[in-house]
Amino acid sequence: MAITIEIDHARTRRMAQEQGQSQSPAQRLAPVRKPARSPRQVGGPVVPQGVKGPIRRLKWLILVLTLGVYYVTPFLRWDRGPNAPEQAVLLDFAHGRLYLGPAEIWPQDLYLITAAMLLATFILVLVNALAGRLWCGFACPQTVWTDLFLLVERLVEGDRRQRLKNIGAPLTAKRIAQIVTKHALWIMIALGTGGTLIFYFTDAPELVRDVLHGEMSATALTWTLVFAGTTYGLAGFAREQVCTFMCPWPRLQGAIWDPEAFTVNYRDYRGEVRMSAKKAAEARALGEPAGDCVDCGACVAVCPIGIDIRQGPNFACINCGLCVDACDSVMAKLDRPRGLIDYESWRNIERGRAAEPRVSRLVRPKTIGLALACVTLAAVIAVSFVTKTTAVLSVQHDRDPLSVRLSDGSVRNAYTVKLLNKSSAVQSFKLGISGVEAALAIIGHVAADAIEVEPDGSETLRVTLTMSAPVDADVTFKAVDATGQVVLSAHDRFVNR
Repeated sequence: MAITIEIDHARTRRMAQEQGQSQSPAQRLAPVRKPARSPRQVGGPVVPQGVKGPIRRLKWLILVLTLGVYYVTPFLRWDRGPNAPEQAVLLDFAHGRLYLGPAEIWPQDLYLITAAMLLATFILVLVNALAGRLWCGFACPQTVWTDLFLLVERLVEGDRRQRLKNIGAPLTAKRIAQIVTKHALWIMIALGTGGTLIFYFTDAPELVRDVLHGEMSATALTWTLVFAGTTYGLAGFAREQVCTFMCPWPRLQGAIWDPEAFTVNYRDYRGEVRMSAKKAAEARALGEPAGDCVDCGACVAVCPIGIDIRQGPNFACINCGLCVDACDSVMAKLDRPRGLIDYESWRNIERGRAAEPRVSRLVRPKTIGLALACVTLAAVIAVSFVTKTTAVLSVQHDRDPLSVRLSDGSVRNAYTVKLLNKSSAVQSFKLGISGVEAALAIIGHVAADAIEVEPDGSETLRVTLTMSAPVDADVTFKAVDATGQVVLSAHDRFVNR
C-alpha cells in the first residue's frame, strides 16, 4: 500500500513568518549559535592555533628560561675540595647522596627533602589560591615540552588550518617529507631531554666524552632511551590527555578551587548575546541588547586543551591565558575594550552579572596563612641546612646484659658508638662523656687518643663506662674535634642493675 505525504508549503511559510514576528529584532538578528567544537569532540587530536600577544610572549620567555636551566645545570661546576665531585647538582646514587651547590644531603638528611617537598606543596597551593593552575599553564614540564613540540609542528606543517587539512589527507611526497622531518626533530629533542636527565646522575662532561667516543654504558643508554621515549610520547602524542586525565592536579583542583582566585574566565555579562559585529550594531541601534562576543571561536581554536572557556569554569583548564591573547586581538580589531576573556575571579564574574563593583581579594586570611606557612617552613629548612654538621655521632646501649657488676662492686655498661664522617677530608675526634662520674674505655684504642675517621667513612667503637659508686643516670657522649670544640653529642643512660 503506497503512502502519500503532502506538504502545505504555504502554511509552513505562514508559520515561519508568524514566529519571526513574535521575536525581538535582536533575536531575529542573532545567528543560531552552535556550541564550539574542538577536534577532541569529533574524535581527533586537539590542534591548537598559534597566537600572538603578551601572555604568549611571557610563555615563550618562561620556556626559554626553564629549558635553559634544565639543559645547562648539569654542566655547572662547584669546587668542594679533594675527593669530592665538582658537579654543582648531582644525584650520586653510588655513594648515597645529593649535591646541591654547597649543600650535601645524605640519606640521614631525608627529612630535609621531605620538608622541601612539603614547602613546594604549600607554594603550589598558595599559587592556586592566587591564580589557579598557573604552574600548569606556564612552567609545568608537560606544558613546556608540549609547547616546544607544537612549535616544531607549526614550523614544519603549518598552522592549525593546514594541519587540520592534513588529518586524513592522502599521503604525498611533500606530506611524507613533513612527517619524517617533524618526527626526526621530535626524536632529537627527546634524546637531548633524556640524555640531559642522565647527566644529573653522573658527571656530565665525562658522560659527554663517553658518548662521543662510543663508550656509553648500557645502563646510561637504556635510561636515556626510556626518558627520551617518555618525552616523545607525552609531548608529541598524549599532550592534553596528560593534563586532563593522567595528572592528579585537576582532580585536586576541584577540592581546593577558590572563587576569589584570578583564573581565566569569560565575562558573560559583557559578551552575551553573541552575534557578528554588523548585527550587533544593528541591534544596538534598535535598543536591543547585544554582547561584545562575536562568536568567532578564536578562544577555542588556540586552547591547547581544546575547551571552550565561555562555558564556565572547567577543571581541565590549565590557566595558560592563550585564549586571553586571542580574544584581546579580536577586540582590538573591532575597536572594543580588551578583557572579554581575562584573568578574573569567579566572584567578580558574579558581581558583574549583578552590576556590582569589582573587588580584588588576593590578600585574604587564606593567602596570608599559606604565605606565612611557606615563609616559616623555608626558614626552618634554611636553619637546618646552616646548622647541619658534616659528621654524626650515634650511641647504642648493649641490651643483653644491660650492665655487669664487677668483683670490686663497681658496675660496667657497654655501648656501641659510631662516628660517621660525611665530609671529603679526614676528621679526628676525641671521645668524652658528661653527666656521670665514670671511667671511659675504648676497646682497641687509648681513650685519650683521637679517633680518625676517613672521608665518607665511619668508625664503630666498643666503649665501656665503669662507675665505682653506681647510680642510674643520664649520660652524654661528646665527640670533640681537633680545635677542642664540641661538635657532636648523643644521649643515653647508665644503668645500675
